[in-house]
Amino acid sequence: MSLIETPYLLFLGDAPDQLAAKVAQGIKDWRPEYAVGQYRMEGCKADLGLPEMNLATAKAAGCKTLVIGVANRGGVISQAWKKVLIMALEEGFDLASGLHNLLRDEEDLVAVAKACGRQLHDVRVPTVDYPIANGVKRTGKRMLAVGTDCSVGKMYTALCMEKEMRARGMKATFRATGQTGILITGDGVPLDAVIADFMAGAVEWLTPDNDADHWDLIEGQGSLFHVSYSGVTMALVHGGQPDALVLCHEPTRAHMRGLPGYQLPGLDALRDLALQVAKVANPACKVVGISINTQNMPEAEARAYLAKVEAEMGLPTTDPFRFGAEKLVDALAAI
Repeated sequence: MSLIETPYLLFLGDAPDQLAAKVAQGIKDWRPEYAVGQYRMEGCKADLGLPEMNLATAKAAGCKTLVIGVANRGGVISQAWKKVLIMALEEGFDLASGLHNLLRDEEDLVAVAKACGRQLHDVRVPTVDYPIANGVKRTGKRMLAVGTDCSVGKMYTALCMEKEMRARGMKATFRATGQTGILITGDGVPLDAVIADFMAGAVEWLTPDNDADHWDLIEGQGSLFHVSYSGVTMALVHGGQPDALVLCHEPTRAHMRGLPGYQLPGLDALRDLALQVAKVANPACKVVGISINTQNMPEAEARAYLAKVEAEMGLPTTDPFRFGAEKLVDALAAI
């Protein structure tokens, strides 16, 4: 993948809710210097709080790349977006996308990009011939964030922990496994685009031998309880061979993301299943803490909920983005 030019104009399209714009939200929160403005179409229900820009104002502000900041079900490029994407190319922007539906497979976009001398960046394309996993124990330490559902804060948990660990002088590396993480860090494995037999091997490749006191903080994907995306989670658990698991949960969900007929499991169920599966590859694995995404809760309610979960589960519990990752890092340091 060639270098994506920054800064970005974040395209929110017609996102139906805030969570659908999680790619753009992640870039805004973790690389604010790249996030100059947002472009929203009519009917868009997401808002990053960035300056509203059209293509001309974004160009004048120095934006180089229009990033599709929407993660919709199935990862498709909506036909409703095409007019804007084509205009962006004609105005001199490159395009970047992490969707399954690739920019390079859209003949009209390819033709316009070629005519205008612009670049199409598909982040969700494996660029390495990954091996099949061998299960051999690697040096160094690894933490994996696992969730009760999709989009509950697994990436944010790992990034918050990395920031806190580096502030303490600890050796830590965030390992991106999805489109948003790759756009934030510039590196990683687009795991859900890897052929199934090679997914666990890709995670082994991503988290190689390292110093004994170095922690790889692996971005989680999906959920063992999500009937659509459990396969990618299993590959992370076995390929990552984690020494530590952090449980991630969003308590205000009415049902699993995209699955109205399925309720979220309890944290105790996640703890038991994830640990059982993790011990297949690393019998020494431990559940060390809990990360709660409290963004939809008032502060007093959020703090009360965290205290309740910590008392019930007997594990350090926090919202690492809102209240800090110190508790979770303390738990890792104790291993």
